[in-house]
Order: sequence, then C-alpha cells, then structure tokens
Amino acid sequence: MRLPKLPAPPLPAALRPKPPRPGTANGPVGRIDAAREAGTTAVDWVDERTSLSGGMRWLMFRKVPKGTNWFYTLGSATMFAFLSQAVTGVFLAMYYDPSPTHAYESARYITNEAFLGAFVRGMHKWGSSMMLILIFLHMGRTFFFGAYKYPRELNWVIGVVLLVLTLMMALTGYLLPFDQRSYWASVVAVNINGSGPLVGPYLADFLRAGPDFTATTLSRFYAIHMLLIPGAIAALIGAHLYLVAKLGTTAPPWLKAEPESDLRTTEA
Repeated sequence: MRLPKLPAPPLPAALRPKPPRPGTANGPVGRIDAAREAGTTAVDWVDERTSLSGGMRWLMFRKVPKGTNWFYTLGSATMFAFLSQAVTGVFLAMYYDPSPTHAYESARYITNEAFLGAFVRGMHKWGSSMMLILIFLHMGRTFFFGAYKYPRELNWVIGVVLLVLTLMMALTGYLLPFDQRSYWASVVAVNINGSGPLVGPYLADFLRAGPDFTATTLSRFYAIHMLLIPGAIAALIGAHLYLVAKLGTTAPPWLKAEPESDLRTTEA
C-alpha cells in the first residue's frame, strides 16, 4: 500500500528569500527611480498625518465656467506680484537700516555695492507699480463682469480692503529711501490724510508717530510697511482664495446659460 506524500514543512522566516523591491522585477533600481520613490514616500508620510491632499484637491480641481479667458488670470498675477514684493523685501531688509542717519546710506549701499542689490531693489521698486496696476485691472474686471454680486459680496469687500492695504503699503514704502523727494512727498501725503473728516487728524498723528515728522516716523513707516500690512494682506489673500474656491468664478456676462436638453424638448 502506497502512503500519501506529506507536504514539506514551511521554511523558517530567516531562510525565506526576500521579496523583490517595487520596480526591481525588470532589473536594478536606478537613482532616479529611488529618488522618486523616496519623494513619494515622504509625501505619503506627511499626507497620512495631515490629510492635506484632500484640501489641495478641493482647492485646485474645481469647475471652471465656459468662456474663461486671460482676464481671469489678473488675480493670480496680482498674487504673484505680492509674493515677488515679499521675497525681494526680505532681501532688502537684510541691508536696510531704518534710522534717519543711515537710511539713505543703506539704500545707496544696496544699489551700488551689494551683490545683485540694484537688481533686487529694481524688482521691488517697479514691482510695486506693477502690483498697483494689476490690482486695479483685477478690480475692474470683477466689477464689469458682475462678479461682486450674490453670493460673492464678501469676496468683493475683501478685495476692496486688499486694494486699500496695497495703497498703504506703497505710501509707507515710498519714505524708506529717505531722500529729499521721498521725505517731502510723504509729508504732503500725510498732510492730505490729516485733512480728512473725523479720523483724518488721528490717522496723520498715527502715521507720523506724533505731531511732526521725527526719527520715530521712519521707524513707524518701516514697521507698518514690513510687518503690519504684509501680514494683513497674506491673511486676507487666504480668505479671498478660500471664497473663490468655495463659491466658484462668474462666467463672462456675454455668455447666456443654455437650457437643458429635456427642457428644450418639453417646450417644443
């Protein structure tokens, strides 16, 4: 009588062959594949603990109305101009000295002697004008396209506040070179603010840090320009983008909504 063949006992875990790494079935893993796998692992590790991918998908992948054109990029261009101002401003602050005796000399040093100083200062100077132009064009597009209407009224109010803060940032930054032109132009601008009703004199005293232009005025303008206004703008831009992603964008006014096919069939 033939006995049945018994299966071989399983090998211990230490003697079992290791499974191949992902992607090594067709050969060894290259450096590029290893780097890509390491990056994917790091991103997955962060996403598992923060769940940021869901928020990014909600922000980036959304419906876009028919007829969207280049006019809709003015908001993104304005935000890019603000980011450029923030980055160049950080590098300028590394060399700038907000004191009446050293402000002009530090600005001269940045322009004439610092490495790429003239380039960075030029980007900051002309970038401020570009940001003003872009934000006015963006507000004009929003108004003429009727994007301020229900349910986007709050987003319009935030945009108006951002416009005012941008103008304030341009005003406070104009004094920082502290030459004759910037000094007297700032004196005229603050006097104009002081002529406003009710809050005008208080606003002028706040900007001057007192009744007259003194050494503290330059420090006040520098603190407002570098800390107060950029922080407020960054927070409001975050709220602005959230509302844009939540409420969507408005279609151009020259496009009319087409009735659905079943409604056309019923009317026929």
